[in-house]
Amino acid sequence: MTDLTLYHNPRCSKSRGALELLQARGLEPTVVRYLETPLDATQLQSLLGKLGISARQLLRTGEEEYKTLDLADASLSEAQLIAALAAHPKLMERPILEVADKAIIGRPPENVLEILP
Repeated sequence: MTDLTLYHNPRCSKSRGALELLQARGLEPTVVRYLETPLDATQLQSLLGKLGISARQLLRTGEEEYKTLDLADASLSEAQLIAALAAHPKLMERPILEVADKAIIGRPPENVLEILP
């Protein structure tokens, strides 16, 4: 089977739900606790490519850092937003399942099932 990587926050109910759905199907993804092991800018750029979205679409707009860093500013470049995500991993939507050259945000958790091989 193809390698599965789940970018996971165990404190998030959606993230726990996605992991449970995968495990219920006998799948054991590589779990990356991205708050403990943040992605760097290069990794984020690769992940965004697999997701097919912009950095702005990956931002959690309800987080305090989003407001503090004024990330709603439309003049911020993609590189600036990726740098903010790398420096503040809490800003990243979760969970994210990565399978080969594709990835999907697990909101709702059932979304992760859409890209399983």
